[in-house]
Amino acid sequence: MNDRQSFDKHVAQTTPYPIGLEIERAEGCVVYTTDGKEYLDLIAGVAVNNIGHSHPKITEAISRQASDYMHVMVYGEYIQSPQSKFAESLLDLLPPTLDNVYFVNSGTEANEAALKLAKRATGRSELISFRGSYHGSTHGSLSVSGNETKKLPFRPLLPDVRFLRHNAISDLTEITEKTAGVIIEVIQGDAGVRIPDVDFLVKLRNRCSEVGALLIFDEIQTGFGRTGKMFGFEHFGVVPDVLTIGKAMAGGMPMGGMIANRELMKELSDNPILGHITTFGGHPVCCAAGLANLEVFRDEIDLEEVEKKGAYLENKLKNDKVKEIRRKGLMFAVDLADFDEVKSVFDHCLENGLLTFWFLSTSYAFRLSPPLTISYKQLDRAASVIQEALDRI
Repeated sequence: MNDRQSFDKHVAQTTPYPIGLEIERAEGCVVYTTDGKEYLDLIAGVAVNNIGHSHPKITEAISRQASDYMHVMVYGEYIQSPQSKFAESLLDLLPPTLDNVYFVNSGTEANEAALKLAKRATGRSELISFRGSYHGSTHGSLSVSGNETKKLPFRPLLPDVRFLRHNAISDLTEITEKTAGVIIEVIQGDAGVRIPDVDFLVKLRNRCSEVGALLIFDEIQTGFGRTGKMFGFEHFGVVPDVLTIGKAMAGGMPMGGMIANRELMKELSDNPILGHITTFGGHPVCCAAGLANLEVFRDEIDLEEVEKKGAYLENKLKNDKVKEIRRKGLMFAVDLADFDEVKSVFDHCLENGLLTFWFLSTSYAFRLSPPLTISYKQLDRAASVIQEALDRI
């Protein structure tokens, strides 16, 4: 049985129609397949490989740590240098009120932890999210996500969850003294890169403070330079009570994190003790990769250049078939007429060595989230292929 047959028969699928590329290796902004083809990657594993694939500093850190030790004990019991160093370096990038990190294995795990923390810290049960949101597909994260088509087959989900209109200041009065926490993507990803007004986030922050609800910013897609800032909330001048991160956190390794202040985080370690636990969270190999990832950002990534590259590509994507482009940094949604047009563009790009993708909940748009290291020459090639695809519609 070859790899494709084994994949089809033994690997659980998420769709009847997987893309099905057989990967040999990936380096920088290029993915290589076993049939000798190469693809310019405009997706980066959906905003994961922000510093490119297989960065040598990441692979070296992984190899070095794996040769020392890997998993030795459940999270929070032993002092492990990769955890401590990564935590310190990560928190140095954040406001002083975000001074404590709980490491987990993925973004959705970070959101699950944040929802628990909001309930534990406030003694309340109501959670508020926003229409169009996506926070993950585990039980709690799905409960606070906005796509009812994806949720309906799994109901009943968490009770006491309410949804407000995104970017609607008038809805914020629905956040009350009954609300434990409000979770929001700083920029909505799956809804098609919906960017809120600064005034909306400011008033949201004020309302949460007024009623004692925790404000949770989900930066799983927007974190680590994707928007041209290290974290998306820096564009808005608003600081959350809780920050959740994942995806690009560890240079391609699976990792997530929930960040809050130390006093707040104590709620999970006392009454009861072990109020939130994980076996593999903060895995030393992933933490070593995460620390190396931050070193790459410090030494090699110019965040101002991220916005310049985004503007450059946006300008080159102008076409009569494009209804709208929404973008921050190198996080793109490109609106077409319908999914048939999106699929046509995707297929043409794939046939011509370009990896694009679509959104779960925005059928008429395709997404672009290339590595931040993509060159202007590669952007030119990408734009040329996409323009060909648009002209063929």
